[in-house]
Amino acid sequence: MSELTGEHDTGRTRGPRAHGLHVVHDGLRQAPPLLLIHGSGASGALWGPLVPALARRHHVIRVDLPGCGQSPPVPSYDVPAQADRVAAVLDGLGLRAVAVAGHSSGGYVATALAERRPDLVGSLALISSGPAPDALLPQPLFLRALLAPPLGPLLWAMRSDAVIRKGVGATAVRPVEIPDAMVADLRQGTYRTTRAVLRCNSAYIAERSVPERLAALGVALLVLFGGADPRWEPSSAHRYGAVPGARVETLPGVGHLALLEEPAATAALLLGFTAPGGDVPSVRP
Repeated sequence: MSELTGEHDTGRTRGPRAHGLHVVHDGLRQAPPLLLIHGSGASGALWGPLVPALARRHHVIRVDLPGCGQSPPVPSYDVPAQADRVAAVLDGLGLRAVAVAGHSSGGYVATALAERRPDLVGSLALISSGPAPDALLPQPLFLRALLAPPLGPLLWAMRSDAVIRKGVGATAVRPVEIPDAMVADLRQGTYRTTRAVLRCNSAYIAERSVPERLAALGVALLVLFGGADPRWEPSSAHRYGAVPGARVETLPGVGHLALLEEPAATAALLLGFTAPGGDVPSVRP
């Protein structure tokens, strides 16, 4: 059954790429759609621990962004260009007013999607998405070595599965189990592509902060941050309070990878936000 037309399929389907992006569907096609967008260098597999809970209520759509996972590289990784490719997937599915969740820089693609195609975005959830460059913290030494010259290209070429897992877990503050599918996807990514994606993400938030971009859009917004995020200053989450009606939640003792560190709590927050009436449960320390 085609991944684009399996209206009665209640399980997972994956098939040929849609508009150049690898797409995976979970849950009933008749259910309210929920689009999940991963962050820099990751893949849709990062959302794996949340999918069983989310798919009980939603038609869950996961994309691998260009040059990530099983999606091929492209000439430009500018955030608006990535959003346009995601928009083409939703157009191909005939969907409108979709609930969209983005993790880390996936939140920038989600924001750009809402900017460029407001008809496609019914609500927006940003998880660990830094608001502006000045909120970025000094990165873990291991990641700096892996992602920057002169050692980066050499270390990248010698990556083992153990090194990939260490790199993913470097921004967590709790022990995490990295999905095998994500490790396999990360092996596909190149150093050059990852650097290009990071540069374009930085340029997007340097041009205009994410809260400033969202303040004028009027889209329902949930912002979720780990209270111990080592990548972005956790208190910077409150800058999203400038967005009218925004709900900002903090997960105490959680780092940058809420999807892996607290998948149950993260899924519950998303489900509460996307439910009719948007009753988001508060997080208690």
